[in-house]
Amino acid sequence: MKIKRKAAIMATLFAVMFCFSAILAVAQEEAGDTTTAKENDSNKTLVILGCALAIGIAGISSAIGLALAGSSAVAVTAEKPNLFGKLLVLQVLPMTQSVYGLLTAILLMMGAGLLGASTASVTLLQGMGAVWIGLAVGLTGISAINQGMVASSSISAVGRNPDVAARGIIFTVMPETIAIFGLLVGILLMTGLKLL
Repeated sequence: MKIKRKAAIMATLFAVMFCFSAILAVAQEEAGDTTTAKENDSNKTLVILGCALAIGIAGISSAIGLALAGSSAVAVTAEKPNLFGKLLVLQVLPMTQSVYGLLTAILLMMGAGLLGASTASVTLLQGMGAVWIGLAVGLTGISAINQGMVASSSISAVGRNPDVAARGIIFTVMPETIAIFGLLVGILLMTGLKLL
């Protein structure tokens, strides 16, 4: 029941964002191509929203993944302290999704002229693109939760047999490929939108 409710909430969120995007695009077309300072600031606000989505969703997901893996690592380390180094590697792997969110946010800020003394102009298309880029990177960053689950299982396995640590790392890294795909799409979109 909870999954259906979460899916309904996500679908509603996407529908609202799509309608918001369409309304802004129509308003931009009606106003013409004249970009005033106020419109530029409004478009930069959209870039800030994209940055917040990228780092916020990915960061929360990484924190959950780290907690899942960390609780297993603490339990195994209590019994076998000599495995600390191997377990630490497995425990920190879910953090990489938040790094992808951070990288996306920094690239978006640079492209929009929000970092440094740049006076870059941001179009509505770039602003809305930044929102969707942030959402894509953030949502694919949710894979950190699943990665934390796999890391937790790998940590338990290493506690029983330390020789499987390398295999556990390989299994733990696999869910991260989804986040890498999201980052790649985000970078390609930034390039296409001339934000890079």
